[in-house]
Amino acid sequence: MEFSLTDEEKKILLESARETITAKLDERKAVYSSTTKTLETQCGAFVTLHKYGQLRGCIGNLVGVKPLYTTIRDMAIASAFEDPRFMSLSKKELEEIDIEISVLSPLIKIKSIDDIKIGEHGILIKRGFRSGTFLPQVAAEQKWSVNELITNVCLKAGMDTDSWKAPDTELFVYTAIVFGEK
Repeated sequence: MEFSLTDEEKKILLESARETITAKLDERKAVYSSTTKTLETQCGAFVTLHKYGQLRGCIGNLVGVKPLYTTIRDMAIASAFEDPRFMSLSKKELEEIDIEISVLSPLIKIKSIDDIKIGEHGILIKRGFRSGTFLPQVAAEQKWSVNELITNVCLKAGMDTDSWKAPDTELFVYTAIVFGEK
């Protein structure tokens, strides 16, 4: 059976992410609505913050190690306050932020970049201690080809652009349920 989320579960996760960030900014304990059996499933997930359509933070776990609702809360805090590419989110910015959540499928190892489907697959590249990933929506938003995607994920991982061809490099794909505030 394929994993899915109801509209109500998506709403719970989005509200939970926003409440977690708001509570931290207000220096108070967060108050949450109820959860569901599905939201207790261990799944990888990312929380992405946008400010006026521009990336403002994005942190996630590729593999689920906690219940989904807990992962979303943790990643909301990490995206808002721990993404090294950005300053911590300020209280003033909170109203300007849109939250997007990507709930990930398990990773599938692939042998060839020909197995990558733009707009459907996220990619993870691993070589030694280096790794990098892009969520499925990134390549489509950037209008990248498979070659541009693989080149950019190598660069993101701090590797040479052709590192994906090395025999000790591992490539994985995954899909995501992506939803957000609009």
